[in-house]
Amino acid sequence: MDDSTTWKVIHRERAAMADTLATLTPSQWSQPSLCGGWSVQVTAAHIVMGAEQTPGHFMKRMAANGFRFNKMMDRDSRKLGALPTSELIERLRARLTTTNRPPAPVMTMLGEVVVHGEDIRFPLGIAGNLSEDALAACLQMYTGANFPVGTKKRIDSLRLVANDVGWSHGAGPEVNGPGAALLLAMTGRSAGLDELSGDGLATLRKRMEPAR
Repeated sequence: MDDSTTWKVIHRERAAMADTLATLTPSQWSQPSLCGGWSVQVTAAHIVMGAEQTPGHFMKRMAANGFRFNKMMDRDSRKLGALPTSELIERLRARLTTTNRPPAPVMTMLGEVVVHGEDIRFPLGIAGNLSEDALAACLQMYTGANFPVGTKKRIDSLRLVANDVGWSHGAGPEVNGPGAALLLAMTGRSAGLDELSGDGLATLRKRMEPAR
């Protein structure tokens, strides 16, 4: 995808995410997401935060947090997550045409809304209905990603096959299954593993275990 096409897909996925959030009950907003230690509400706030981000604001917040990326993300997402859920939805809908972003490639913004959208939908049992182009683009992007998700090392020497979007990558023992579940596992979410299969699954599962 070129940047113009990618932005169209980003805006479409943001709209779908806003529609999903608008259906949630108070109990669902408070449930844990797949994003370590964050509730659905905090994860939704993180999506909004990314959609509103600019290079200048990003660098200012990094400096304020001692250039510790994870600390900044956690602190700022939790702060924004204290807002009323209706405001989070409204602010996300306000970002269905804008193209601002942090100092990162446009494609990373698609990854933000797709992966964190699944962080919300998956534990709530809500079908994501991700478009094939969005899912395939994210799968491909994350094959080369290290910080902060560590995908490149996690999938090394494995063949990945998304059997619903016609996507594959790599060589070695195979891990196959639905693209959304594969994307979750690639980015370190163990919840995706139960929908996958193949000779390489045990290796991928082992690589996701905490270090001892």
